[in-house]
Amino acid sequence: MSEKRNPVDAHVGSRLRLRRTLMGMSQEKLGEAVGLTFQQIQKYEKGANRIGASRLFQFSSILEVPPSFFFDDMPGEMAGGPVKGFAEPEGEGFRHDPMSKRETLELVRAYYRITDRSVRKRLFDLVKAVANAADGKIE
Repeated sequence: MSEKRNPVDAHVGSRLRLRRTLMGMSQEKLGEAVGLTFQQIQKYEKGANRIGASRLFQFSSILEVPPSFFFDDMPGEMAGGPVKGFAEPEGEGFRHDPMSKRETLELVRAYYRITDRSVRKRLFDLVKAVANAADGKIE
């Protein structure tokens, strides 16, 4: 029997991981806060286990975000459309979200540790210029 992750569960799990990581919280610490093991948190983050409404509400309180945060940036094909029966839709191929990469999260956290706004702005402009140069665009 092949197990397919539900795309919505995978998205919610990736948002859980994003917020937890941005706050600098380990899976173990989050698990302790809700009475779970880090392995259970890991399963939620991978979308292997579905997060119930009361648990999602707990996570939103601990991670200081509204429950809707976990559904933000959900691709349109996942979020909308009428339900066509009782069966769950066939799982689609998962695209790698750059926001779920550890490198991205570490970069964002480091960026916001820069307290001087003008330095942060210059760094932002530099990164954009390098990215545009790599794409062959000139600003």
